[in-house]
Amino acid sequence: MAIDNGTLRNPTEREFLFTDGDFQKVKKLIYVHAGINLSDAKKDMVYSRLGRRLRATGLASFREYLAFLETDNETEWEAFVNSLTTNLTSFFREPHHFPLLAEHLTKVKHRKPIDLWCSAASTGEEPYTMAMTVVDTFGTFTPPVHILATDLDTNVLKKAQSGVYPLERVEKLSPDVLKRFFLKGTGANAGYVQVRKELRDMITFRQLNLLDAKYPIHGPFEAIFCRNVMIYFDKPTQYNILTKFVPFMRQDALLFAGHSESFQHAADLFQIRGKTVYTVAEKSKHLASPAVR
Repeated sequence: MAIDNGTLRNPTEREFLFTDGDFQKVKKLIYVHAGINLSDAKKDMVYSRLGRRLRATGLASFREYLAFLETDNETEWEAFVNSLTTNLTSFFREPHHFPLLAEHLTKVKHRKPIDLWCSAASTGEEPYTMAMTVVDTFGTFTPPVHILATDLDTNVLKKAQSGVYPLERVEKLSPDVLKRFFLKGTGANAGYVQVRKELRDMITFRQLNLLDAKYPIHGPFEAIFCRNVMIYFDKPTQYNILTKFVPFMRQDALLFAGHSESFQHAADLFQIRGKTVYTVAEKSKHLASPAVR
């Protein structure tokens, strides 16, 4: 057993030395650059994921790797952030939200075009589910709706844009949904499905960091999905992001949160409408976009 700065290391168990100091530095860097608040329980996860980056870069220790990051290597910063972001998602996750989206779209059909934003798109299941809901609501594969889908992780955005998924990712969907919205792969593509082109054409995928001072996007949006991403931020960071959402929303727009997320600490910005669904609070509506185009 070797000891370094109070951290035990067993060479037979770990390939790279990873001290408590290294971990604290990783925590600080990912918080500053992505707002992610890593708990101490994530130390093994950090070692596992960043260990792949050490192998890829040919560096021998975390100390060397962190020093390499400080040279402002843009490509490696992107890989660093991508490695530490979590991208758990599925089609029709938290299904109670999509009838509410359909109901809202029915009310605002007269506004054309209609813009929606999925702010944590991951590998694309969520924005594609939004697109399916839009198609069913308007009764056409060419509705007057555009969906902006953003994420910090460039790797998952590439997967999302392709719209290609292994069969196990869609096995819980009904046969009707599969038949209407997916194409089954054959030959070399056997075992995969691809989302129909009409749905892919409805969505624009872009990289965006919710911590950026300004968002290079255009609203206003009828709905913003920001689900299961706020849990990685502390309350001040959440409030800062929610503050930036308001000007991009219609006064009657909906904000969808994850099942374990609550925005009670931002009651001056958003008021609860239903189960993890919010609208702009009355005192903040002057900051939002008017309800009529």
